[in-house]
Amino acid sequence: MTWYVIDGMDGSGKSTIADRLRRILESEGRTVSVFTHPDRSRTFGRISARFLLSDGVPAAVAATVFYLLDIISSLAAMRRVGSDDFVFVRYSLAAAYLPARLYRIGYRIIDGALPSPDMRVFVDVGPDTALERIDRRGEDREMFETRERLEKTRGRMRELAEGWTVIDNSGDPDHAEKQLRKALEAHMS
Repeated sequence: MTWYVIDGMDGSGKSTIADRLRRILESEGRTVSVFTHPDRSRTFGRISARFLLSDGVPAAVAATVFYLLDIISSLAAMRRVGSDDFVFVRYSLAAAYLPARLYRIGYRIIDGALPSPDMRVFVDVGPDTALERIDRRGEDREMFETRERLEKTRGRMRELAEGWTVIDNSGDPDHAEKQLRKALEAHMS
């Protein structure tokens, strides 16, 4: 079993990269389960997502608490599902959305308390690209989905993702997939 985490800020293309990873692995005959967070099909994920539409520190902290419970639910499900590989879309870098005085502590707690994946991928894009993608979704923006907040979040994620595989997803998805394939080859060797 190999466990992959695809993380990045809103609008970075995490789900697209995760789907490409799934297809690559399945083309090798592997079974793959993908867990996206917050998972709006589960109670904790729905509650977390609801708080993300609010604003302020209490809402951000509540969203994070329910997000962590959603992650823990996925970890439990991962143990029950008989797949060769698992892909989590969003994991510990969500701590970057916490207030300035809490995000480093939050990351250390998440990273120290929860299991570590086999491969961590940070999907990086600039805030303008992220906002364009967010607006194309046609959904209400979440509390962090402004240019200023995305800029802060990106800086924090880049700091926290030290040692992670970084994929620049600001351009063509095929170019991002080439980066992913190269990273997979390096990881497997």
